[in-house]
Amino acid sequence: MSSSVAGADTRERILAAAVRRIASEGIDGVRIARIAMDAGVSSSLVHYHFDTREELLAQALDYSYERAGTNRTEIEQIPDATHAQRLAAVVDQCIPTTPELQQDWLLWMELWLRAVRHPELAPVAEGLYARLHEWFADELAAGVTAGEFQPCDVDGLADRTIALLDGLGVRVLIGDRTVSFAGVRDAALTQLADELGVDRSALDGSANVP
Repeated sequence: MSSSVAGADTRERILAAAVRRIASEGIDGVRIARIAMDAGVSSSLVHYHFDTREELLAQALDYSYERAGTNRTEIEQIPDATHAQRLAAVVDQCIPTTPELQQDWLLWMELWLRAVRHPELAPVAEGLYARLHEWFADELAAGVTAGEFQPCDVDGLADRTIALLDGLGVRVLIGDRTVSFAGVRDAALTQLADELGVDRSALDGSANVP
């Protein structure tokens, strides 16, 4: 194994360990020694990759979004899927129904809190939201172009959908018993069906990611 490959593997193990620790303990509770232990490396090596907690959080978020990007590629390559099914699959990737997605959501919540007090994290939050917005907007635009969706304000609808998922998703994560993951999904898909002029049933079954 080349040194560059070994270095990339080490960095990935550190980031994976950091994601788990931040999700379970919060960024302020994270101890570099525990991340190092989880990743099977020295504490000095972790410090080499991350100068500050803010940098650690930013890179952990970027790492989690890279995993989401892999899911995006898989969704786009699903054969014979309608744009409605692909859009529903995108929505499903934004609801924390799996341990991995819950980790990603907890990292986002850490970013929201941290960015208020640390302006250097604002560009990180803005960049991540821009990428998420692009994911929704691209699928919406593709459906409009194909004639499957009625013409709409693609950017506005993408932002409203993200806002709805953020707001209701947080309530589920904090234990609000009046909201459920199924309810979050239904609210998002109902809004999309209404604004896109499609039957709600067209969005009921998302395209399955392999």
